[in-house]
Amino acid sequence: MLNDTPEVTQLASGVQVADEVCRIFYDMKVRKCSTPEEIKKRKKAVIFCLSADKKCIIVEEGKEILVGDIGVTITDPFKHFVGMLPEKDCRYALYDASFETKESRKEELMFFLWAPELAPLKSKMIYASSKDAIKKKFQAVNGRCTVEEVAPYLPAVAAADSWESCGHKGLA
Repeated sequence: MLNDTPEVTQLASGVQVADEVCRIFYDMKVRKCSTPEEIKKRKKAVIFCLSADKKCIIVEEGKEILVGDIGVTITDPFKHFVGMLPEKDCRYALYDASFETKESRKEELMFFLWAPELAPLKSKMIYASSKDAIKKKFQAVNGRCTVEEVAPYLPAVAAADSWESCGHKGLA
């Protein structure tokens, strides 16, 4: 990019989704044969927010977990992910969950709308009404959920690294 304006995709709702958000989603969704160095740079989790003017969904700077950080600087990726979410504002997030079933090890890309109880009502309304813009771009995501409080689920999710293992199927 030659200028400071992010490339964006305009949707009918009026909210735009920055092209960088779509690229990150694609990179997390598509697993290519990669070298160990490329795998370390793959994103485990990313948080997105609305731009200051509330017209564009963008990547929140510094709010990501790389696969290579796990076991080096991050011991529990889900707890670290939850710790990156603001206590008093809303966010969107992608989390690459890994878990084991009786049959095999599975990986599932999860989409979260984080709307904590302490977030201002206006923020909750803007994020909720803008959710369709980002969901349209993230069509291949298996799990979607709106979360107000993660604490009740931390022990189970941290153990299994999977939202579904907590009994949440058919998420909104």
